[in-house]
Amino acid sequence: MRTICVITGSRAEYGLLHGLMKEIQTDDDLHLQIVATGMHLSPEFGYTYRQIENDGFVIDAKVEMLLSSDTPTAITKSMGLGLIGFADALSSLRPDLIVVLGDRYEIMVAVQAAMIANIPVAHLHGGESTEGAIDEAIRHSITKMSHLHFTAAEPYRQRVIQLGEQPQRVFNVGAIGLDNIRNLPLLGREDFEAAIDFSLGQGVPSFLVTYHPLTLSKRSSAEMIDELLCALDRFSDARIIFTKPNADTDGRMICQRIDRYVSERSDRCVSFVSMGQLKYLSAIRHVDAVIGNSSSGIIEVPLFKKPTVDIGDRQKGRLKSSSVISCGESADEIEAAIGVALSSAFQAELPYTASLFGSGNVAPQIKEVIKCVELDHITVKKFYDVEL
Repeated sequence: MRTICVITGSRAEYGLLHGLMKEIQTDDDLHLQIVATGMHLSPEFGYTYRQIENDGFVIDAKVEMLLSSDTPTAITKSMGLGLIGFADALSSLRPDLIVVLGDRYEIMVAVQAAMIANIPVAHLHGGESTEGAIDEAIRHSITKMSHLHFTAAEPYRQRVIQLGEQPQRVFNVGAIGLDNIRNLPLLGREDFEAAIDFSLGQGVPSFLVTYHPLTLSKRSSAEMIDELLCALDRFSDARIIFTKPNADTDGRMICQRIDRYVSERSDRCVSFVSMGQLKYLSAIRHVDAVIGNSSSGIIEVPLFKKPTVDIGDRQKGRLKSSSVISCGESADEIEAAIGVALSSAFQAELPYTASLFGSGNVAPQIKEVIKCVELDHITVKKFYDVEL
């Protein structure tokens, strides 16, 4: 029996990996291990490891690493703690393969520990580009330490190969988050409003807002979140659902700004540390626009035929559907982009939006590869030179 260890550090990443974890768990030829780390173990972020357990999974190891600060120094120290913790966890669990997704620092240290332990790594969502965040460098670093690659689009597959990875080990399967849209029975409007204890109102616009720090920007996160909140105030009757940012540099400061904004407008605003996949995807289904700089606005939202207002450079470099409106970071630019998103002309084009990341059924494809691929000597990598 092949042992597959899935490592997850945040509620958003777990939501994407959930279907693949179920595929592994229910396969008689595979044994699932789970390591929870990062925000999952933090009371500040809702102890979301409990959701993993409530979904019927057993967590085999918990790697504590987050310090109670989000300065660059604190995050670097957290990475050091994580590397020590993963060294112990992987030594104890001894999986045949680890599975990771994305580009966060807690995932990078897990992969570093696996590399030193000579454990093969399967990486989801490599080859993408996000020029406004340190995620860009982390993502490509994880690619170079990984051995199997599952990309969300063909241009991303080509970029992974360009990084020197063997083409036969790079699979374009589409974005795994689309599986949830296809498979989850999303809530109707009344049930959704009851689930979050918040009304979207009648005859007024409704927004879902997620804004993360730009970790490579020279402008302060305080300045940029204030510009966004100023723009939102210009839609004074709008109903707004905020989901809070990840544990990145300045994330706590953004949360504080959001909390103050919501407390002063509690009649029409609400915020959540973690909504979970069901409520989050149901929110996309029922709001009029998704606003912020989250990758979900680029990857998942177009499948709902809803507009995304993508702010700033955090997602610069990603493939973007016609439903995505990219704008600058000033209040005026954000206001103008929201206006376009709500306009009748733009709304009329939304039904023709095409997903650039497949249409789902990704988890079964990945499961079959990691189940059947030959793992002997897979950690011995030969650089693939692209012909120029």
